[in-house]
Amino acid sequence: MENNEKEVLFSVSHLKKYFQVGNHATLKAVDDVSFEIYKGETLGMVGESGCGKTTCGRTCIGLYDKTDGQVLYKGTDVHALNGKERFAFKKQVQMVFQDPYGSLDPRMTVADIIGEGIDIHHLAKNKKERQEMIYKYLELVGLNREHANRFVHEFSGGQRQRIGLARAMVMEPELVVADEPISALDVSIRAQVLNLLKKFQREKQVTYLFIAHDLSIVRFISDRIGVIYKGNIVEVADAEELFNFPLHPYTHSLISAIPIPDPQLEKNKVLYTYDPSIHDYSVDKPEFVDIGHNHFVYGNKKEIEEYKALREKGEPLQPITIRKPGEKVKEENHEVHLSKAEDEFLKTPLHDTGSIWYKVLSFFFPIIGIIAAMVYKKKQYYHNYKACKQGALYGFAVLAVILLIFIIALILVVL
Repeated sequence: MENNEKEVLFSVSHLKKYFQVGNHATLKAVDDVSFEIYKGETLGMVGESGCGKTTCGRTCIGLYDKTDGQVLYKGTDVHALNGKERFAFKKQVQMVFQDPYGSLDPRMTVADIIGEGIDIHHLAKNKKERQEMIYKYLELVGLNREHANRFVHEFSGGQRQRIGLARAMVMEPELVVADEPISALDVSIRAQVLNLLKKFQREKQVTYLFIAHDLSIVRFISDRIGVIYKGNIVEVADAEELFNFPLHPYTHSLISAIPIPDPQLEKNKVLYTYDPSIHDYSVDKPEFVDIGHNHFVYGNKKEIEEYKALREKGEPLQPITIRKPGEKVKEENHEVHLSKAEDEFLKTPLHDTGSIWYKVLSFFFPIIGIIAAMVYKKKQYYHNYKACKQGALYGFAVLAVILLIFIIALILVVL
């Protein structure tokens, strides 16, 4: 069935989420992101750590307020829900968090953690039905009834994640945002949790937004994959389409970083490093465009034409290159060019603010200001050094003027 025949459950359009991180500084965690999730599918969202995946997921379901854009769930704006609508929305949309221990209350038993949602939304008619629901979902995630009366600290990481999954699934949600639910787990436990997610999807028709940084895992569980880089989605396609035709250079670099089980092949693998400076968007601005085959790529007109030509050839691309034994590969020098302001910002220590208070305090206590300036200069806190130095010099200048006036006044009195 084509995507235009599927029911759109979740629609995100030009979503932005900015954070103020200092004086006149803004962090664009999510910047103009658009995508759709169809009912019953799994959309994987992949990218390196810090690229905005989690922020995007949390903003989509209203845990963070949006800066701009629109998020629609069944045609209703998520960020414009009233109290009653939001209450219903919280039952239909659940989240499984990355840190299972941090998201579970250590003072509550497992039964109370899973049963909290049942109580709030009145899903059980009586205590017996409530208890049976808790037991049912504990067993569905592979735990025993005896675990219901234990506390979170008595379980392993994999078991805690199963509890978090049971807590979300007991609500019988339509959409689950799974925020790196297996990143903190052992490899064997990862497979179990992934199989549980697929089991719930088969039996309950659950829709997933699956967030991860490992493309191999996302490929296993996802119907479609979106690749995000520095708050922008750069490519979206069906899972196999994306692996066969990784058109954007950043997608290419992610796939080339997937480990190969064979140690010898892994040793001879050539890693592709993404260099954002290869894009020239100064005049020809980029857009997120459908190039056919339900394949969306971010680029300017020139790049889009190149991507279309590569895709229309129909020959799967080879993002992973294996070096022949003894073959030397020329190392690529990817030098990132920063503006003067960006370079200065990155080189500046976190607490080197040059606050006005350094000047004020140094002005009233110039000797301490000079000492502080010497210390900051030694530590290479140049903004603080300049502030203390200026404040101290002004303080000494004022003291000198006062002293001069005092001496002149004293001479006049004596004469």
